[in-house]
Amino acid sequence: MKIPQLEKKPEIKSCHNTTWEDNYGWIHQQNILDVLKDNSKLLPEVKEYLEKENEYFEYKMKDTRQIRKKIFDEIKGRIKLDDESLPYKDKNYEYWTKTTKEGNYSIKLRRKIGEKKIEEIWNGDLEKKKLNTEYFGLGDLEVSFNDKYLGYSLDLKGSEYYTIYIRDIKSGNLVTEVIKETSGIIEFSLDDKFIFYSKLDKHHRPRTIYRHEIGEPVENDLLIFEEKSEAFTVSIGLTSDEKYFIISSSDHNTSEQYFFKVDEIIPKPKLIQQRQRGIIYSVNSWDNFFYKHTNENAEDFKIDRCDNLIKQKWEPFIQAKEEVLIGGLVFLNNWIIRSETSNALGKIILRDPKTSKEEEITFSDEEVIVPSISLTQKDKNTDEVYLSYSSPKTPGRTFLYNLKSKDKTLVKEQEIPSGHNPDNYIVERIECPSHDGRMVPITITRHKDTVLDGSSNLLLYGYGSYGNSMSPGFSSTRLSLINRNIIWVTAHIRGGMERGMKWWKEGKLLNKKNTFEDYIAVGKYLIEKKYTSQGKIIGMGGSAGGLLMGAVVNQMPELFLGVIMAVPFVDSLTTNLDHSLPLTVGEFDEFGNAKDNKDHFDYIYSYAPYNNIKKMDYPHILITTSLSDNRVLFDEPAKFTAKLRDYKTDNNLLLLKTEMNAGHGGKSGRDGAIEEIALDYAFALKIAKKI
Repeated sequence: MKIPQLEKKPEIKSCHNTTWEDNYGWIHQQNILDVLKDNSKLLPEVKEYLEKENEYFEYKMKDTRQIRKKIFDEIKGRIKLDDESLPYKDKNYEYWTKTTKEGNYSIKLRRKIGEKKIEEIWNGDLEKKKLNTEYFGLGDLEVSFNDKYLGYSLDLKGSEYYTIYIRDIKSGNLVTEVIKETSGIIEFSLDDKFIFYSKLDKHHRPRTIYRHEIGEPVENDLLIFEEKSEAFTVSIGLTSDEKYFIISSSDHNTSEQYFFKVDEIIPKPKLIQQRQRGIIYSVNSWDNFFYKHTNENAEDFKIDRCDNLIKQKWEPFIQAKEEVLIGGLVFLNNWIIRSETSNALGKIILRDPKTSKEEEITFSDEEVIVPSISLTQKDKNTDEVYLSYSSPKTPGRTFLYNLKSKDKTLVKEQEIPSGHNPDNYIVERIECPSHDGRMVPITITRHKDTVLDGSSNLLLYGYGSYGNSMSPGFSSTRLSLINRNIIWVTAHIRGGMERGMKWWKEGKLLNKKNTFEDYIAVGKYLIEKKYTSQGKIIGMGGSAGGLLMGAVVNQMPELFLGVIMAVPFVDSLTTNLDHSLPLTVGEFDEFGNAKDNKDHFDYIYSYAPYNNIKKMDYPHILITTSLSDNRVLFDEPAKFTAKLRDYKTDNNLLLLKTEMNAGHGGKSGRDGAIEEIALDYAFALKIAKKI
């Protein structure tokens, strides 16, 4: 089959006295946000090209159809399809969700406390069928305080333009006009007369908070807050004591909050603390105190508290610790629970507010685990919570835990219907020096029978942006590779916050290349220690992790057998220069502002994957994208693929797969998600010659 070719329309671009040629920039339409909402507005020649790439993908991957089906069945066989969550006890009802063997979406159930009758108040599969849509994305699902209304938001394209619906639970009828083009969040007022929501602007940025009176026309909605900065986006939430609404306005690096009382007739948000660049804070209230979680004079965060937001006098509550990330607080009447993260490992800390004594809650004797806590009920006068943990080899386990007596009862365990023995797997936490001596944490999961003589293939997963830490939790899907003797490794590289705020700062802006150097250092170290060999590593990353993949494959292609790039941010210079795109302006403190700052331009230009493709051999590459993705536009991976076809000097696979009805997270629904994972894994097994 003929390799698809995107037409070249050379364009000379320039910025800061630097010029470069872009043969494929023409596929980016000026009305791109309209295309995300309605793909019939896509240029016909671009649609034809994407469809040809999809045909070429299927042609080259036709020998994987059997293994894709087998992996799909394996992954689905490890999921308890007819499952139920643990109940959460509200004031009058207990609520929980369930999934079924037949369905792809969750069902929300409730039962009046003290009664046996179960009521189904939401069924995602029925809603999808009713709307007759291929893509079905649920944004928010909220029950009003009086248990009368169900609020939900839906995205039917994948472009994250959410429409809000409010339904009477008993009758099933809508009780107010639908609200279009929102961010999806829904907050009911405590008297259930209103909802608060955020509206998207013309650039797909939520910068306004409105109050809608249920039953009244949307045109009468009250604007209660507007963010003036193009870089900041807003959200709204309720404090733990339900006394205040908090409006948060932030980019990735700086935040500012406002508060108003829940019973204000006309809400008038009041500033808590004026924004300062680089200062992140969030405020909560409980038991007549306000608690502020902040990195002000505390790089890895601290928690201060005061008793008055009008006359603020903050005092230390939880002190900062060097390279230990201090998390937020969960309140009960007699307890405060918080989290800490250091060296890519989390801890749960219990505090007695009467004595200020703290102790770590122990979950397991495993070294690498992901612990978490959730409340069992709305009433905070309890000593019982749900404690959960998993590890790369141990499925999730949840206990009903008594904070006072320390009694622990296993109430739910992630079931693997097809069978799973944790003793068949080995989990290691090691670290290696990067180019500048900084030690990078590495989590390794392998089958006990996998040999460590350099002959094994290895999948090296990385992300490294926005301060997002990669959690070393259990993933039943990965077993399909690990059981075939492909070692799974997560590199906890800079750009995340696995080692605190400094770990993030050292991997962004003019330090961004540390992210790439860390990843390469991990790969080299794993070769040195005989986990694998050069040319046997399969790189994998998505979104900003796709930027990582594009940068490292340009820098050191010989390291890899192949690379899997999902919705990859590979034309990062072009996107950074376009301030009209949804995310660009809000990410200046993450990647820089190339348009207005020459140093930022030069630095981004030096690593941007699309601009740094070279005439050389590349490994096998699979690129996946979605037509309705508003975060990383489909034209980035499409341009990258087309240019790479022009430059690469090898005969290795280069495949582009575009989902024509999906968003940034790929297909909707359980089966859709499994299909995409099976596709990635089949590619990995194909190039590793394991099929």
